[in-house]
Amino acid sequence: MRRHIPLLLLAALLTVTALGGCAGAPFQEMSDARQAIRAAERAGAAKYAPDTLDEARRLVDRARVGMQKGDYRQARDDAGQAREKAMEARRLAEAATAPSPAPPPTP
Repeated sequence: MRRHIPLLLLAALLTVTALGGCAGAPFQEMSDARQAIRAAERAGAAKYAPDTLDEARRLVDRARVGMQKGDYRQARDDAGQAREKAMEARRLAEAATAPSPAPPPTP
């Protein structure tokens, strides 16, 4: 019986380690990505950064498919990348629509 205890402990440790890598579905990451896309859209990214915005949308769609398949790690990565792309699109749109500085007064 004592011989089986180390094997049981090893099996339990491996199980806990494996489950730790399979965290739950990335609902918060998906929500963050969608909110970032909406913010980019409101900032005018569809006009000023359409390719970057489309990439964010494509990544969030890929994350959604990953969640449906149970591939939560890939879905989490894709959602994070979608959020980053959406934030980039928003920055580009805001830069394009920012008022230009007034010229200095002439003496």
